[in-house]
Amino acid sequence: MEKTFNFNTVHEYNDFNNHETLHPMVSILDFSKANPRAGSWMNFGIYAIFLKEVDCGDLKYGRELYDYQDRTLVFFAPGQVVNVDNDGSYYQPKGHGLVFHPDMILGTSLAKKMDRYHFFSYHSNEALHLSVKERKLVLDCFSKIKYELQQCIDKHSREIIVSNIELFLNYCIRFYDRQFITRENVNRGILANFEELLNEYFRSGRSREIGLPSVAYFADQLHLSPNYFGDLIKKETGKSALEYIQIKIIEVAKEKIYDWDQSFSEISYDMGFRYPQHFTIFFKQHVGSSPTEFKQMISAN
Repeated sequence: MEKTFNFNTVHEYNDFNNHETLHPMVSILDFSKANPRAGSWMNFGIYAIFLKEVDCGDLKYGRELYDYQDRTLVFFAPGQVVNVDNDGSYYQPKGHGLVFHPDMILGTSLAKKMDRYHFFSYHSNEALHLSVKERKLVLDCFSKIKYELQQCIDKHSREIIVSNIELFLNYCIRFYDRQFITRENVNRGILANFEELLNEYFRSGRSREIGLPSVAYFADQLHLSPNYFGDLIKKETGKSALEYIQIKIIEVAKEKIYDWDQSFSEISYDMGFRYPQHFTIFFKQHVGSSPTEFKQMISAN
């Protein structure tokens, strides 16, 4: 049975990789200093970003394979469990990493922005693939943090280190935006599949059985994490995945209202609303008139 390593502190992770702890809350690592190791489970209580430079086996997040290659960044947040599966063979880690404890950014402007860095919850086939220039920029960011760690800790240290971490994460947002663009053909295929799944959701009666369609449902159908799926749809359409779904709900609702054979109660349940009044509120919020008023308007034309 593979061993599980728990990393709740930066010091624990440094020890695991043969690194001196220069700061109790943050570290820059060169994985070539680590001992060769076999597959294992890793339970993170810290933020960890790895610039992978060698194939060390199939890296799994939960039950999904994490697709990475040479010069690829992967991201993990506190509470995530990772499995490195390489059939029991030993390998020599190679690459660089940034790890920091959540308390490092506590009370800072970065802490308030962490939820915008969706890539900490990306998983299968969603790693960040870097160009040569981007890799150089990542290493430059790591170098600046490492330089500060090598100085005597003073009242400015935390602010400077946190600012550099934030700068690095902001670059990662830019890199992901670039990746969405360079994989445009793949993204269009995902968007087309999403549209077909959305249409099929109402045609098949799943809305009556399951309820209103959700972002998580379609992300799962497309084998993507909800955050990656949402970011991809936003880049392709200018609308969030939720907005896209809501537009479709209104479109289908209007078609059903036009059908004189259905009551508003039947329409609401058929669409996936638990109560007719919820359907009325939703419809008025998005159309500007109630279903009754809308039906009267189309009847008058």
